[in-house]
Amino acid sequence: MTSKKTEPVRIDSGNFHQEVLECKLPVLLDFWAEWCMPCKMMDSTIEELAEEYAGRLKVGKVNTDDTRDVSMKYGVTAIPTLTVFWKGQVVKKFIGLQRKADLKVAIDELIGG
Repeated sequence: MTSKKTEPVRIDSGNFHQEVLECKLPVLLDFWAEWCMPCKMMDSTIEELAEEYAGRLKVGKVNTDDTRDVSMKYGVTAIPTLTVFWKGQVVKKFIGLQRKADLKVAIDELIGG
């Protein structure tokens, strides 16, 4: 029996409010673009975090080319940008490539690791 892998949720303008702002869990958003090589380098880390924190943290991906309004609203000027939302508010923001260990420290502080 194989269990279903937890994947990051695709977030766009249409589902942002429900998936992020109304979420009962903290939300880690990866702002990325198809052409961004550092973003591609973060993919495996983002997928691993989604799996490791399943049920305790929602992990989503926002394509900045397709969702410019959300990207602009939250001040995303460089990618990758990783933003942690909690109760509808931005509580942490990371710009550029990040080490998984550093992200885990920030997440664990928020959810009580």
